[in-house]
Amino acid sequence: MPDVLLDLEIRAPIEKVWEKVVDIESYPDSMESVRWVKIRERHSDSVRRAAWSVLLKGSILEWEEEEHLDHEAHTIVFHQLSGDLELFDGRWALESEAPDRTTVVFQVSFEIGIPLLADMLNPVAERSLRDNCTEMLRGIERGSIAA
Repeated sequence: MPDVLLDLEIRAPIEKVWEKVVDIESYPDSMESVRWVKIRERHSDSVRRAAWSVLLKGSILEWEEEEHLDHEAHTIVFHQLSGDLELFDGRWALESEAPDRTTVVFQVSFEIGIPLLADMLNPVAERSLRDNCTEMLRGIERGSIAA
């Protein structure tokens, strides 16, 4: 199962970065590859269901996920409930490095679900997801610094 792990240090306080990370419905405003994101249900302040549509190398990828937000620890754990991939699970984690510096770590594990083509498709999908996730982190960075 392929994994993508990225981190980025952002020159902004952790609370400002956290505000941008959890505001997923605003992602399309600063991220070209994100077509739309909609929060479908809020079970509580810490559990929600979201639907995503992103462009991945010219293809549209859509899924619904359940997200568990820990506002004190500044983490989000998500698990795909349905969608175009066999598996799409991951985690956001923020860590304060200084009052004005925050490291954002994004990790995702995925499985395309076509075993016979996995050796060929997984490396391409991994590179594409890495590019999309990097764009997401840069969008969060722009929003955190500008806000």
